[in-house]
This record gives sequence, structure tokens and C-alpha cells, in this order.
Amino acid sequence: MKYEKLATLIIENIGGKENINSLMHCTTRLRFKLKDEKQANTDFLKEADGIVTVVQSGGQYQVVIGNHVADVYSAINQLAGITGEEEESDTSKGSPLDRFIDMISGIFAPALGLLAATGMIKGLLSLFLTFGWLADSSGTYIILNALGDSFFYFLPIMLGYTASLKFKVNPFLGMVIGASLVYPSIVGLSPMAMAAAGAEPLYTLFAGTIFASPVYITFLGIPVIMMSYSSSVIPIIIAIWFASKVEPVFKKVIPDVVKTFLVPFCSALVIVPITFIVIGPISTWVGDALGAGSLAVYEFSPILAGIAIGALWQILVIFGLHWGLVPIAILNISTIGYDPILVLMTASTFAQIGAVLAVMMRTKDKKVKGLGASSFISGIFGVTEPAIYGITLPRKKPFIASCIASAVGGGIIGVAGTKGFIVGGLGLFSLPSLIDPKEGINGSFYGVIIAVIVAFVLGWLLTLIMDKSHKDEHIAVTESTTTATTVNEERIGSPLTGTMRELSGISDEVFASGAMGNGVAIIPTLGELVAPAKGEVTLVFPTGHAIGMQTIVGAEILMHIGMDTVELDGKYFTVHVEKGAEVEKGDLLVSFDIAAIEAAGYQIITPVIVTNTSSYTQVRAIAEGEVKTGDNIILVN
Repeated sequence: MKYEKLATLIIENIGGKENINSLMHCTTRLRFKLKDEKQANTDFLKEADGIVTVVQSGGQYQVVIGNHVADVYSAINQLAGITGEEEESDTSKGSPLDRFIDMISGIFAPALGLLAATGMIKGLLSLFLTFGWLADSSGTYIILNALGDSFFYFLPIMLGYTASLKFKVNPFLGMVIGASLVYPSIVGLSPMAMAAAGAEPLYTLFAGTIFASPVYITFLGIPVIMMSYSSSVIPIIIAIWFASKVEPVFKKVIPDVVKTFLVPFCSALVIVPITFIVIGPISTWVGDALGAGSLAVYEFSPILAGIAIGALWQILVIFGLHWGLVPIAILNISTIGYDPILVLMTASTFAQIGAVLAVMMRTKDKKVKGLGASSFISGIFGVTEPAIYGITLPRKKPFIASCIASAVGGGIIGVAGTKGFIVGGLGLFSLPSLIDPKEGINGSFYGVIIAVIVAFVLGWLLTLIMDKSHKDEHIAVTESTTTATTVNEERIGSPLTGTMRELSGISDEVFASGAMGNGVAIIPTLGELVAPAKGEVTLVFPTGHAIGMQTIVGAEILMHIGMDTVELDGKYFTVHVEKGAEVEKGDLLVSFDIAAIEAAGYQIITPVIVTNTSSYTQVRAIAEGEVKTGDNIILVN
């Protein structure tokens, strides 16, 4: 397998396959549910090649991979022997918001790719009709339109499957419940269809109130308030949750010999009628209320709504909170035919790639340029995580610039009154879904085009202005000469006073094998760890036993005091700097008690690793024996 090595590294550093409850993936991320997130070596994973970053949010342990996430996902499934289905776990852990986001993402993430794909087909058909490239009576249009409509129309069946996996229900039972909601004769009993056919209701429940509901059929004499469930979201999710309470009861009371058919038989006979009689109407009213509430907030001030969602969208993406807006958009489209809320984030994608372009133009670092190019291409098609985690967020100011540009773009979209008529693709592919199917390309569509262009240009310009002081490369000057060396060459000083050893002699195989990069080991005789060069502190372990920094020339250095000293949980270590601190060579980073650490049974030998070894032609030791802090010990070029 091409990604076997990366998959193995991930499995080993999330606590092994035994620590995995479930695994799924979205466009760029592996989304783990771990039994114990404390077992994961998060800081190591963040720095590993092939991994953009790690995000812990919504009860999920998210490893951001980028465009190759599907391949890595397959490799992990094969190596760990897992299916992606969740094992028994305590779902009560985490805040209510965490549990809600976890539920929504767990239900929608597996379906989002196909929902977007079919939406893109619908969007392109709208474009073809607008320009007269296809007629709506042609066979080509009819077949493609059926393909584009299929997923959204039969959404209850699709969500019946994914929600069943989430709530641990027989997935075929979930699909049957969803299929019952969109069965043709049931669809024909919706109030709109019955009114169009001129049918008279048997009677009207709640007459004279906002909940007035005509009744056309009964079930065992019980009135059934029929709703339109095509493309609906909330009724099927609540029905599957209800199924997760009913099905286990029948599994307990029905003998094993007949469980295969009697459990689904009894479950379906109970769940489907109750869904139509109680769950469907009530959840539909709740959905209508949520949609009306979101529209009320939007209509209060479309400009402010656009600015707020535009500014916050990328932050929501980082924490996975953007999932909360997806069901609202689907609700609005299914009930009123359009959604003005989710569309407000359209410009954020282009603001992000504008900032990436500015970073690419300024940097001379080939690695940054390469990552920037792939992030830019991904961003064009709406996948911004590589750009966020790989380029803009680590530099801070480009990320801030993109948020400002996105807010301006969102405000313009709000002014234009742009609406989304389809849950379509992302980035460029999202634009056709914003074409009004009745009016075609109108002022609101031109408004979003203007917003996208403004956000892109503003993200690019603000990054050039705000990030002017950031340098990816500097000219290094050694102590022995005033002649500038190449940008790729640097001499790293010793962060400790002590005795140097070869890295291969360390008992920890991860360090000794060079898996984390080349470097040296030092047995300290003085309990002070200092900055080996001028640069920025990029990593401070909470326990104080390890510090990471990037020199102004670009070397990324990890200093790990002792072996397995993380187990001391910070005892005997005092940290003197914070992450993000600018330090000079020789500045005190950590002080530690050598005698106490050794008395506790831990080796004090300290690896000093250049973690971005692959960026250099060579990383080698240039000293041996006894060294003092500040002595040059490693050459990188």
C-alpha cells in the first residue's frame, strides 16, 4: 500500500487500534472516535510528514491529511482491521454542544460527498438551461435531472442509513423507515398534493390555530397528519433515534432462533406508524420553526449576518462547528425552496486562497511554495483545510487577513440577497447552485461573483500588507565569518552543557532510528535547556519535558529532555517560555532537576532533533565529547 507507512505511524500514535472506537473521513480529515484521547501522541502527529495538523473537537480526534485522505483511510482500515463502525462507548462524554456536533457530523459526513456531487449536477443543469445549451424537454436533461434530484429527493433513505450507523440500529431497518416516508402513495397524501387533487379532508385538527392540519387518512382510527417528507431531515433522524430505543427491547425479549426476522418485523410495525402519527408531524413543525428562526435572524440584517458568518466561517471549520449550519440549509431548501444562510460563507474559500497566493508570492522556501500550490488548487474547489492548517493559520496574520476579507465578501452577499437553491459543491462548483431556477442569472448571482472577486483580492492584498515582516528565509551569519552563507545552511548551537552521544545509542527506537529526523543526543550535567539559535518557540509540552522551536533560518528543532519523562507529568521541570515566544540564542527555555529525575528512575539523555531533516541535503554533527551551551554541534545545509 502506498500509504502504509503513514497509516502505521498514525495507528501507533493514537494509542493503537485497540484505542479506536470508530473511524470515518470527510474531504480532508480522518475523524477518529477514540476510547481515550490522552493515549494519543498529538504533538508528534502534528509534526509528522504527511499530516497537516490534528484537531480535537466535537468529541472527535481529527487528523488532517489533505487531498489523499481517502487513501490513508483505506490503508488504516486494512492495517487496523476496522470497518469504520463505532464500538460501544460512552456517548455521554463531552459537552452538549460536542455531542450535538458529533451526532450531526456523524450522520451527514458520510453522505455529504454524494449530496454535493448530485447538487453539482443540478447546478450545471441550471447553467445549461440559462445559456440555452439544453432544453428541459430533452432526454439528456430528463435523465441528468433525475440523477441530480435523486439523492436530495430520497434524502430520508440516505439519512436513514447513516443515522442507523450512528445510533447503532440495523441500517436496513433505517432505510425502510426512510423509504416509507417517501413511498409514492404517501407522497400523494401530502396536504399540497391532496389540495391540488381537490380532495376534501375528513376533518381538521387544531382548527383556528397556526397548527391547523387537515386529516385525510387514519391508522386504526387514529388521525394521521400527513406531511411532505421528501428531502426532509429532522423526521428521519428522530425516527432512527426512536428506533435505537425500540429495537434493543425486541432483541431482548424475542428468542434467538427467530430474531433474524421477528426483530425487524416487530420494530418496523411499531416505529413506522408512530413516525407517521407522532414523530413526523411534530418534528416537521420543529423544523419549520428552526427554518423560520434562521430566516428571521437573516432578515433582521442580511449585511450583519453576512459579515458575521463570513468572518467566523473558517474558525467554525477549524473546530468542526460548521456542521451545525448544514441541516438548517437543507431544511430551508426543502421547505421554502432556497437557503440564504449557508451561502454567506461562499466568499471565505476565495479569501483563503487569496491569502495563500500572497504567501506563495513572498516566500522563497520551496517547501512552502509546494504546499501553497497544492493548497491553492484544493481551495479553488472548496477544500480549504490544507490552506488553513498548512499556510495561513501557522503564520497568524494571513489567517486574520482572510477572515477580514471573508467578512467583507459575506457582507456583499448579504446586500445582494444571494440564495442557494441546491446543496451543491464547494468553491467554484458552488456557484451554479446559486442560479435562480426561475429567473436564471440575476442581480443576486452577480452579487456573489463580485463578493468572490473582492474577497480573493482583499485576502491577497491584506496578507501582503499585514504579513510583510514574516520571513521564511534569512541569511545566516556564523561566528567564524561575516560572509553570508546560503539560506539552506545553518549551525545549531548546543542547548545543554554535557556530553554528546550518537543519536543511535538512545534506547527509544523512535529517536534512535531517525524516524523523527537526524540530530544528536546529549547527557546533561547542568539542568538548564537554552535556545540553540535565534528563532520562535513553536511547541511547549504541558509537562515541560520537551520544547520545539524554529530558527530564523528555518531549521525545526525538537529538544526532548530524558526518556519517558512525560510520565513525570511536569514534576522536576520548570518552563520559562511560552509557545510563540521569540528567543535569542542562549535564552533559558527550561530548567530541570537532574538528580531528582534520575532518582525517579528515568534516563536523562536528551535528543536534539532537526525534525525537518528532509528539507536539507545533510544534517550532521560537527562536535563530539564535552560541550557547553552555545557551542555549535549540528550543521544543516
